[in-house]
Amino acid sequence: MQTKFINALREALEIEDHDILLSDKFREYEEWNSLAELNIIAMLDEEFDVSIEMADFQKLITVRDFLDEVIRQSK
Repeated sequence: MQTKFINALREALEIEDHDILLSDKFREYEEWNSLAELNIIAMLDEEFDVSIEMADFQKLITVRDFLDEVIRQSK
């Protein structure tokens, strides 16, 4: 699940030139913007059949937080 999530996040954010680490604060990526956020929301639905409420999404800080929420909702 972790590898699939990281690869999907990389694709949604169009990250090609650096690694994505679980400790990263994803909103600090240079590629982060409102369009990227929409891409991520679409990716969650398509790849993982997960929908995160915006209030909950705003609470996520790191890639690990994000992955943990996706895993939690996938159960």
